[in-house]
Amino acid sequence: MNTPAPPSSLTILGSGPAGYPAAFAAADMGLEVTLIDSSPLLGGACLHRGCIPSKSLLHAARLLSDARNASAFGLRFEEPTVDLDALREWMLSVTTGLAGGIAQMAKRLRVKVVQAEAAFASPTELRLIPSDLESPRIHAFETLLLAAGSSPLPPPDFSTKMPHIWNSTDALAIAEIPASLLVVGGGHIGLELGTVYAALGSRVTLVEMTNGLLPGADRDLVAQMAKRLRTVFEAIHLHTKVADLSIEGDGLRAVLQDIRNGETQTKLFSKALVAIGRRPATERLRLDKAGIGLTDRGFVASDADGRTANPTVFAAGDIAGNPMLAHKAIHEAKAFAARFLGQGSRGLSPYIPAVAFTDPEVAWCGLTEAEAKAKAIPYTTAKCHWAANGRSPTLGRTDGLTKILSDPETGALLGVGITGNGASELIAEAALALETKTSLQDLTHTIHPHPTLSETLLDAAETALANRRRAKGK
Repeated sequence: MNTPAPPSSLTILGSGPAGYPAAFAAADMGLEVTLIDSSPLLGGACLHRGCIPSKSLLHAARLLSDARNASAFGLRFEEPTVDLDALREWMLSVTTGLAGGIAQMAKRLRVKVVQAEAAFASPTELRLIPSDLESPRIHAFETLLLAAGSSPLPPPDFSTKMPHIWNSTDALAIAEIPASLLVVGGGHIGLELGTVYAALGSRVTLVEMTNGLLPGADRDLVAQMAKRLRTVFEAIHLHTKVADLSIEGDGLRAVLQDIRNGETQTKLFSKALVAIGRRPATERLRLDKAGIGLTDRGFVASDADGRTANPTVFAAGDIAGNPMLAHKAIHEAKAFAARFLGQGSRGLSPYIPAVAFTDPEVAWCGLTEAEAKAKAIPYTTAKCHWAANGRSPTLGRTDGLTKILSDPETGALLGVGITGNGASELIAEAALALETKTSLQDLTHTIHPHPTLSETLLDAAETALANRRRAKGK
């Protein structure tokens, strides 16, 4: 069977981590590419309302924390002061600089960039509403990649129209430092932004409906992060929901309810940040006009290759399904471009790292212990506590843990979890090891520089091998 020739043009809706990499890959291979986004700056939510601004602020928060804790090393500083205008200007310089780089690359590769709101007009046409108030026009496409991303989930039980209630986009604007801040949601976004505002001076109270922070991560990895956050936040309430929010004076009156016994307590806050997750941005696309459906979770219905029910339309990134992570979107888009252009059919790797940029950071890749138990997959664990590592005491931070999951019969590496400062960087070695089917022996034979935190992965692998030898000796 002959493979059909790839189309000569590609339209991409959305310029975030799924959109612009696909645009650049396709343009680099000779296609005529049109990239459509409603924003005047390319990069999507990740660059302007998510990953990059939040990590910029987390870096500032870490500097504040280090300055305040430096007395442990015999170094004393005056209490740091925060110039919000300067901090905001620096954060914006980071995002606009990166966006400018994307725009320059688009220009170099001759990607046609269109600033407009877009929705389907037919199975092969988009209705564009330009930002310059020109009349709407129709854009006919040969093939379309939907990469419209996601937006913050609104709270289900109370109104967000009150000016004192923020979503993550509002919080990243850092218009003010509230005296007290209620954070609703103990996932990545709530923990990271709560950390930022606590460092800036807010008294932070966090509520989470489940029995633990960072749902999805193993509890032993979360435990050390949670222990530190309890010293940073004013309070953390698990098994708790916000039963009511109302305006009182210049702030908010919140009724917090324990979902186990129904008991309530009332507290006053200056602001509330609702950080309960994100949803795919499909509501304005008029997918019905293109014959495209949604899954029961609101994602664009598509197969493993991104194909929708419309043969001319594909989907990638947050809009296509979990995990809603920028690095997953980037690789998904590149894989799509390769398949689309007949350059290969390799699917997305199953080893997608997850990272919470908290203090300490929490990262994991591959099988988690919770998943192994739920799926009845045999596994053994081996751990390296960072207190035994040569580098962590020199940094004044021994609150870390590196854990390896391996097959008890074959010793094959199944998953890796890391808690500690720098976990976001260390997890890449674990992802490479899992992707390339690296054995425990390979890890122990790899020379890691000393003293470094990377040695914790080496030590955990050596412990795993020692455990296997002892088990076989019985």
